[in-house]
Amino acid sequence: MGDSITWGAGSSNGTGYRLPLRNELTAAGYTVDFVGSLQNGSMADPDNEGHSGWRIDQISGIADSVLSTYRPNVVTLMIGTNDLNQNYQVATAPDRLHALVDRITADLPGVTVLLASLVVSTHPVEEPLRPAFNRQVPAIVEAAQAEGKHVGYVDMGTLTTADLADSLHPNDSGHQKMADAFNAGIRAADEAGWIEAPGPSGVVRSGIAGKCLNDDHAGTANGTAVQSRGCNGTNAQWWTLRTDGTLRIYGKCMDAANGGTADGTLIQLYDCNGTGAQVWEPYNGGYRNPQSGRCLDVPNSSTTDNTQLQLWNCNGTDAQKWTTLRPV
Repeated sequence: MGDSITWGAGSSNGTGYRLPLRNELTAAGYTVDFVGSLQNGSMADPDNEGHSGWRIDQISGIADSVLSTYRPNVVTLMIGTNDLNQNYQVATAPDRLHALVDRITADLPGVTVLLASLVVSTHPVEEPLRPAFNRQVPAIVEAAQAEGKHVGYVDMGTLTTADLADSLHPNDSGHQKMADAFNAGIRAADEAGWIEAPGPSGVVRSGIAGKCLNDDHAGTANGTAVQSRGCNGTNAQWWTLRTDGTLRIYGKCMDAANGGTADGTLIQLYDCNGTGAQVWEPYNGGYRNPQSGRCLDVPNSSTTDNTQLQLWNCNGTDAQKWTTLRPV
C-alpha cells in the first residue's frame, strides 16, 4: 500500500520492489499472493495498492474499502512522499500516517503492518522535509506496539542517491534494497509469531436460519463470548479454520472455557495455546470438539441474538449445524 513507488515507478519492468520481494519470500518457502485493486509490472502476480501521486489522506480514503475486499494478512506500507512533495500540511503528516496505521489495524485486527520510512530523494521540496518526517515513523510504530498491535518498522536508510531513477523514485538497485528491507521485516514478524494465515476465510452459518457464528462486539480479550447472532457481514463473523483444527478470529482461538468437556461448557475466545479445548473437527454438518466428544451447540436452539454457544452432546439438530470452512 502506498504511492507510485509501491506501484513500481522507476523500475525497468514496472514491478518495483514487489517482484524481488516475492522472489526472496518464495525462495524461503513462503506462499505469496499480492493483493490490491491495481496491477502493474511484468510479473505473474502484479496486484498492488500503489497509487501514483497520492498522499496519506487519499490512501486513508480507500483503506476501509480495499481492506474489506482483499483482507491481507500483511500490509507493506510506505506513504508520505507526496505529502512532502506537494508541501501539503506537512506539519501534521505524521499524525495522518499514525491515523492511517490505526485505521488499518482497526479494520483488520491481527494484521501485520510493516511501516517503512521514506526513501532518499533529490527533490528540492521533498528532500529537505523528509528527515523530520522519518524521525516520527519509529514513534508511530512504538505507540502501536504498546497497544498490542502487530506493527513493525522498516528502515529504508540503505538507499542512496545512486539508487534513484529520478528525483523521487528508486531505480532497480533501489527497489532491490527496498525488497531486502521488507523481506527482513516480514521474516522478523513471522519469527515473532505475528503473521497469521490469510483470512478470515469466511462466515460460519448456523443451521438456525439467518444466524452466524459471532465474536461478541468484535472483542479480542480472553473470555469474549462466542455467540449465535444474525448474519451481518462484519469482521466479527469472519473466521479461519486452520490445519491444526483451530477456529480463529482476530488472532484468537475458539475455546471451550477452562478446558471443560461437560454438557453446557461455554464457548469463548482465548489465546491460542495448542490445547484440546481449541480443536474443532467437521462432524455431521457441524463442528465437534474431539477432547470432549461434544458438538458446538446453540443452547435450546435459541433464535435470540447474542446467545453464547456451548458444548453439548452431539444430536444432529439444526442447533449443531454449521457451515464448515476449508482449512488453510
